[in-house]
Amino acid sequence: MPATADELEEVVINAHPLADSGFSQSVKVLAGDELNENVGVSLGETLARLPGVRSATFGVAAGQPVIHGLSGPRVKTTQDRIDTLDVSVTSTDHAVTVEPFLADQITVLKGASVLVYGSGSIGGVVDTKTGRIPTEIPEQALSGRAEVRFTDNADTQVGALRLDGAAGEQFAWHLDVFSKDGDAYDIPVGAESAAQLEADGEEPEPGASVLENSFFDSQGGAIGFSWVGENGFVGASISTTESVYGLVGGHEEGEEGEEGEEAEFEGEEEEEEMPFIDLEQTRFDLEAEQRFEGSFITKVNFRVGINDYNHTEFEAPGEAGTLFDNQAWEARLHLEHQPTFGFTGTWGLQLGDRDFSAAGEEAFVPPVNTESIGAFWVGERQFGDLSLELGSRIDRVEHTPIAGAGVPVSFTNLSSSAGLVFSANESNSLSALLDFTERAPAPEELFSDGPHLATQTFDIGNADLEEEGVIGLSFAWSYESEVFDSNITLYYNDFSDFIFQSATGLEEDGLPVFVYEQADAEFTGLDIEAGLHLAQIGGGDLDVLFAYDVVSAELTGGENLPRIPSDRTSIGLDWHSDTWQAKLTYARQSAQNDIADFELPTPSFDDVSLRLSTKLNWSGGEWNLFLNGRNLTDEEQREHASFVKDFAPQPGRRIELGVQLNF
Repeated sequence: MPATADELEEVVINAHPLADSGFSQSVKVLAGDELNENVGVSLGETLARLPGVRSATFGVAAGQPVIHGLSGPRVKTTQDRIDTLDVSVTSTDHAVTVEPFLADQITVLKGASVLVYGSGSIGGVVDTKTGRIPTEIPEQALSGRAEVRFTDNADTQVGALRLDGAAGEQFAWHLDVFSKDGDAYDIPVGAESAAQLEADGEEPEPGASVLENSFFDSQGGAIGFSWVGENGFVGASISTTESVYGLVGGHEEGEEGEEGEEAEFEGEEEEEEMPFIDLEQTRFDLEAEQRFEGSFITKVNFRVGINDYNHTEFEAPGEAGTLFDNQAWEARLHLEHQPTFGFTGTWGLQLGDRDFSAAGEEAFVPPVNTESIGAFWVGERQFGDLSLELGSRIDRVEHTPIAGAGVPVSFTNLSSSAGLVFSANESNSLSALLDFTERAPAPEELFSDGPHLATQTFDIGNADLEEEGVIGLSFAWSYESEVFDSNITLYYNDFSDFIFQSATGLEEDGLPVFVYEQADAEFTGLDIEAGLHLAQIGGGDLDVLFAYDVVSAELTGGENLPRIPSDRTSIGLDWHSDTWQAKLTYARQSAQNDIADFELPTPSFDDVSLRLSTKLNWSGGEWNLFLNGRNLTDEEQREHASFVKDFAPQPGRRIELGVQLNF
């Protein structure tokens, strides 16, 4: 939003080496008050209101980010620049193990980010900065943040605490804990959509209800410490996450779907027989950095994450159905260098290893070991007001099925990009980015062979898949002043050998059979975000905010791709002073009628939200009290990007009361 010079807060983007100056890629950072306003139970819900971003919701507990219509293995989620190392890309009912309530900032890199993050980020990157490994000695011996929130819908309760401190002149430490839980949430209508009921030949049941099995209960925390010297640091952290949440939306065996679904809604006694996930993750992170003066290499940074993850999908308490296990690690080495041929930049090396297995009723993917190695360089050079960005990367990815489940397959991916940023003055900047990127197929796309109950499909992989490639072109204009701000991005992505699931028209185990295939595809879209300062009223600033995004995606033969979000428009009024804020927002999400085979249309919906907050300095800390209202008109909301949108709408009206203490 427009802001006066003394209100502007510097935000350092850690997710990309070139982001401190110019930067041609579309990027959005949530931090401070903006993060506090948008934070939700899942990572997807936290980001879903940003232009160009949606959430592939699976209730409120699980929600994968969707960037410009791309999700799953094409959007990489990281924690402090290292992969989250969970199994969220395997299925949309698997939660991303990032805790938004503890984040320092969340950075969304829209568009291909493979030069720094590898072939799994062909659609974008979402990086969460946690601060769990301190990089400097804090100014205060003890500082921190505490927060509690209560929401009437589902009786949701959230509590989070973060402490940072120093022990002597060279040791820094960090501690955080969180807990959140909620019951099944209220919905304005019945669980099944009108389109689904019509397809089944059934009549809708009037009146509000509760989305059965949409409960969640999560806890976790971390401890970290660092030794900090004059020119560098070395530190480590260990974190744990435990989560139990229900699986919504017809998660039953295909041949017994009708009988199972009838049993689900008979009453509270049957609710205990509904499926749920019990998740555990323990993660160890290590980071070291050294800065050099007067040498060609100016800084070396090394980071590694080691992960022990498993979750069990229970068909009922005590009845384990499928066990997912993921033992993985990822390491990154960055070498920043002095100007060479006028270019300052970073050399990088990325290594990864993943042992994934699934055993039980929903083991639709065999055990697979994935090894990856990538090397890259990104750099920039200034020509007066013009900045030139160049980069290139090579990756080697090998998938090896375990225990004779298939033959190993390997891929070599090449990627490169060129960007221009023209800073006409302090307010105006124009940028253009051209990139070519490749993605190795994911194990799920290669080796799937079985019923996937979360999506109610029988998935068959294709071991003959080749690399997916895309040529991307984007143009952006950014303007910032005390009166008017705007960010406009127009993008076009031309995919070759785009990997998608094609319906065969056959059935297996009572489920429709989908096979992974490849064809060329095109994605075109527009993101707009703007703010206009209207007046000073009552000792504060009144701004009007506007946002719009749209994406069109289809195969070159004209067939629509599934789960592509519809366009969305929002307008809001934001009054804020040094201590008070009142913000009213209206958003309209259009109907999505451009659907793929075996997909149902999604109706439009409105969303009205209100935020009231005040800041108080008391007893040595800053207190932030806030009241949030979401979906205030209690309207039926279904997100087209969700696999379960016809069985699990978004929550109805929610009133949230919270307080945050910074000290």
